[in-house]
Amino acid sequence: MPDLLKRIGAPVLFGLLALLAVVTMVSDRRSLAEGGRDLPWWQAIMLEIAVPVQDVVTAPVDGIREMWADYVALREVRAENTRLHARLAELAEANLQYREALVASGHLQQVAAMRDDFEIPMLPAEVVGLDVMPWFRSVLVDRGKAHGVQAGNPVITAEGVVGLVTATSRHAAKTMLLLDRQSAIDGIVQRSRARGIVRGRGTDQLAFEFVVRGGDVKVGDIVITSGLGGVYPKGLRIGEVEHLLDPAGGLRQTASLRPAVDYGRLEQIFVMMRRGPTMDLLYDSEARAESVESGRAPGRPAS
Repeated sequence: MPDLLKRIGAPVLFGLLALLAVVTMVSDRRSLAEGGRDLPWWQAIMLEIAVPVQDVVTAPVDGIREMWADYVALREVRAENTRLHARLAELAEANLQYREALVASGHLQQVAAMRDDFEIPMLPAEVVGLDVMPWFRSVLVDRGKAHGVQAGNPVITAEGVVGLVTATSRHAAKTMLLLDRQSAIDGIVQRSRARGIVRGRGTDQLAFEFVVRGGDVKVGDIVITSGLGGVYPKGLRIGEVEHLLDPAGGLRQTASLRPAVDYGRLEQIFVMMRRGPTMDLLYDSEARAESVESGRAPGRPAS
């Protein structure tokens, strides 16, 4: 008997539950047709119990569904963020190239204007390095003998004098800056025409040495090249007088100049493709001396 109850218990229970469900559905439809009715007490109790149980059962499923939706959304946001970063990098690079193109365009306009002013062929060049020797002030540029550059060629920018080419290779040249202690050029005060010698100090300042007698030099005066010596053309800016170092000194006086060229931001320069007679004499003499030392006649190529 117990075995029989065990065997028929589950089917009977299932049948009762199915019958209950059918009865409930029929009564619900009848009550809906009649305009609604209150649930019996036992159905109300089952409904009250079913709601929290269903909430507990469905809560993990809903949580997992929300987590999956958040994960998918996060992946989409991450992918979009990566695309935006890549696009931002492309726009930044394009902006940089446009800016460099504008700068280069401005430099080309300066070249044309300077050629008209001086009527001297000029070769644009880029500064590619600094001299490794700390006691010299010079830069390396990317033009050399193959481009017609020679030692003794003046180097300038639109702002003023940069220096002088002192050595060349086939595709590079070394330029001694005005700041170098070995640099010295003749200059005049643009306002008063007082003459003097501009010397490098090895620092970011220049020294303008002039004779006190008849030398009218004031703070703020502009010093330009005089053209004497044949190294630099006349009228190139050298610097501005910042202060007089020894106003109550002897016959000679020195003024401190702020260079017209910002050497800390030097990028593009212009080599003047003309060497003055002084430089021709200097470097031709050096070439002849080297030829004599090497056992060759001056001007005769090596065999």
